Amino acid sequence: MTNRITALGAALLVTTSLTATSLNAETLRWARAAEALTLDPHSQNEGPTTTLMHQIYEPLILRNMAGEMEPALATSWAPSEDNPNVWVFELREGVSYHGGESFEAADVVFSLNRAMQETSNFKELLSGVVEIRATGDYTVEIETDGPNPLLPNNLTNIMMMDEGWSTENGAETVQDYAGGEDSFAARNVNGTGPFVLESREADVQTVLSANPDYWGIGEFPLAVTEIVFTPIQNPATRLAAFLGGEVDFIQDVPVQDLGRVEEADGIGLATAPQNRVIFFGMNVGADDLDRDNVDGENPFANPLVREAMNIAINREAIQQIVMRGQSAPAGVISPPPVNGWTEDLDGYPEYDIEAARALMAEAGYEDGFSIQLDCPNDRYINDEAICQAAVGMFAQLGITVNLSALPRAQHFPLIANLETDFYLLGWGVPTYDAEYIFNFLYHSRNEGRGSWNGTQYSNPEMDEMIVSLSSETDLDVRDGTIADLFAMAEDELIYLPVHNQVLNWGVSDTWSTLVDADDQVKFKYFELN
Repeated sequence: MTNRITALGAALLVTTSLTATSLNAETLRWARAAEALTLDPHSQNEGPTTTLMHQIYEPLILRNMAGEMEPALATSWAPSEDNPNVWVFELREGVSYHGGESFEAADVVFSLNRAMQETSNFKELLSGVVEIRATGDYTVEIETDGPNPLLPNNLTNIMMMDEGWSTENGAETVQDYAGGEDSFAARNVNGTGPFVLESREADVQTVLSANPDYWGIGEFPLAVTEIVFTPIQNPATRLAAFLGGEVDFIQDVPVQDLGRVEEADGIGLATAPQNRVIFFGMNVGADDLDRDNVDGENPFANPLVREAMNIAINREAIQQIVMRGQSAPAGVISPPPVNGWTEDLDGYPEYDIEAARALMAEAGYEDGFSIQLDCPNDRYINDEAICQAAVGMFAQLGITVNLSALPRAQHFPLIANLETDFYLLGWGVPTYDAEYIFNFLYHSRNEGRGSWNGTQYSNPEMDEMIVSLSSETDLDVRDGTIADLFAMAEDELIYLPVHNQVLNWGVSDTWSTLVDADDQVKFKYFELN
């Protein structure tokens, strides 16, 4: 069988010039384990939700399937010649929303201000923004609190909404997903993207059709004229649907079944390293934990306990047994493509249960303790199985781990609401810069930062260094700060890295696509064979 799917490495050879629109009308049937959590484009900054949003809405700047930044609703962007704190964006003219409204500068001002609201999961990406202003119908200026060389990198997943439509429908504020809020924007969409929402039954099926008025007709392949998306959480059921020809594309081939896909006729398997790291987070900041059996103290606050747990994780066993070789053991919570990652940083400690027990005894926990571990069961590759393996590993230290595995729709609010003391999380870095990691995961929960920091860790010195990254224009100085931050992070060890994920996509031989390291599919780039 010929594999017609191009992996990421080969994608770098591809230019951004694109073929003309296909003359064939084709439905693409897509399945993955996870459903989008909401349709509000500024509510949840997480992969499956953002992937669906990219079909319907658009940002100012887009990363294509090769990971390269290219114009979307902005045609150009550059620092202002008059003010180094200002970026100037020239917008694409003649673009319409699906409802017929014209896309203009006022929509950008509205959308970016909306994305900065407290309930937005994207606010950290705009934390240094002072003002967003329209200086013409198709020109926008974004002023930051200092020169910000990486601002464009932060805009690739922030979608543009129509101000009039949002205001008329009471959608000016971002859905409070963690608070359990429902809203108009969580159930309705109006974007400028290549596909229009035709129907949706959450957790069952979503149907999208090609946008006949899309500005990109003639610039992108646009071979897909209809998308039928079906979330299928059960791995065996999802694989059976793919092998049986009921779906054309699955983003998450079960690792135990890669051989079956490779040997099958009419379908192909593509594997590439993913821009995502999997790790455990611990509540190190509380004086006492709610979900342990230790009264009056917090075992996670003791660095010896954290160190013991770190060397009790047998990453290579997880790689070989749980992941069937489809992972890369990690020693830092940064994937390799990210600016600031180094091989030295990523060196992980040798599994040493005797040394770990000695550390537990030194910490005063020779007999261990019990703790609840919160784990998603439908978000990452074999997420619940990773947690189950870790339960056995920590048991060797005398730590009795009570596993609570929930769908991610229930798991993520536990982190957002600080209702977990020990949890599994995965982190991709769409900006390809370590600031994204520190802004979301290490900064104290204040000043519009730290929204995914469920550890209650707070370090004013680290906070100040993190904030400085957004305005430091000397890249050598900036990289030095990142290196210092990683050194501090390794010393504190508030997270326990496990591994970097590997992508395994399954695609019918009918279609050709590049493999996106962010696992963020954009179907306007798919081509027919």
